[in-house]
Amino acid sequence: MHVVMFADQHLESLGGAQVSMRLQKRFLERAGHVVTVVAPRPHRESAGDAAYLDLPSIAITPDREYALTWPGVRTDRFLDAEMGARLRVDVVHVQADFWGAFIGHRYAARHGLPVVHTMHNRVDVGIEATAPFPRLVLRALNAWAGRVLPGGAAARAGVRGRAVDSGTSPRADRESAGPSRGLADGWAFLRQLARLSRAVTAPSSHFARRLEAHGVAEVVDVIWNGIDDDVLDAALSAEASERRPGRPRFIWLGRMSPEKRLLPFLEAVIASGIEAEVEIVGGGSQLRAARRLVERSSPAASIIFAGRLPYTETLRRLADADAVVQTSIGFETQGMTVFEAASLGTPAVVSDPDIAAELGSGVWAVADATVPALAEALRSAAADIVAGTPAVPDPSIAERFRQSSRTAAMVDVYTRAVAAGR
Repeated sequence: MHVVMFADQHLESLGGAQVSMRLQKRFLERAGHVVTVVAPRPHRESAGDAAYLDLPSIAITPDREYALTWPGVRTDRFLDAEMGARLRVDVVHVQADFWGAFIGHRYAARHGLPVVHTMHNRVDVGIEATAPFPRLVLRALNAWAGRVLPGGAAARAGVRGRAVDSGTSPRADRESAGPSRGLADGWAFLRQLARLSRAVTAPSSHFARRLEAHGVAEVVDVIWNGIDDDVLDAALSAEASERRPGRPRFIWLGRMSPEKRLLPFLEAVIASGIEAEVEIVGGGSQLRAARRLVERSSPAASIIFAGRLPYTETLRRLADADAVVQTSIGFETQGMTVFEAASLGTPAVVSDPDIAAELGSGVWAVADATVPALAEALRSAAADIVAGTPAVPDPSIAERFRQSSRTAAMVDVYTRAVAAGR
């Protein structure tokens, strides 16, 4: 099968969705499938992979990490010319929320191809956290989608997305009955994308059920983002060793932007008074503010900013930590980091109740969104670690989280989508 994936950003850029797609691509290829990844051309050095089809783009961040490709006729023509030299396509897999999604759905419609759409992000929460006028941005985004997506008039009318149900034909489109309507919310935008899709998937049960509740699609398949089998096998085959002596070791990793709540985390570390080693992995716009906060506060904990690290090194540090700390609330559709950590036997301090529920065990749950509540959870975790009674992750997560099993589940969705046709 030839799968064409569409992304908002090049797979060599920073981001959880990009990590997931790189793994999916590699394991699909390992299983004998052909993958083409269509994304904006990067403005930083990247791996020269023949499977990447880079679209003309403009950089949209000062560090040139992220880029935009404008969806329109010119991009359509470039894409069609480039794809004409490649193998016949069987299925389009859109793993994008914005311009990548528009470009992918336009391509599928032109060539009569079935679409599987993976929704990685809470668009409503993300825009509210990052945009100064979120309702205005959402209204503009919905209008843009209605203008450039196939069947834009129907989209503006608010028709419902279609989903593949095992062995059955898609249900008829109908007016959404979800609790949020109108063009000034993220769910309306996601409905526009889902209505063009033969199947919709999500990386967690809680996000899938939320998509269904808001009328995005009637059925949403849950396909977790996975962890590299090879890395996991190496970690699990290593001889079990006792905890390295010393202060509790906490790790926080991710993009340093407001919705990830790095600054409240550092405030909680300072307020907690814990004597611990805290490692911050990642980069982003709040790095300077985070450094300043630590410098002027003189916390009892030692706080180290490790910067961006390669994937394998990040996993190694997750395995070596006593606990990973997850701080965003309502933003993550899966919270991949804590599942990676659980697969490696590392418990988590978790702020998001949906993620805590999905993990089940191996969690110190934060009572609410306040800094004092996070500080108290950190104190509890540190005390348990020192006492030798830390939270213990569910050992079954390691097997359920393998990328090979996630790829097999996605191939099943592809097969159903192709069989159902358009």
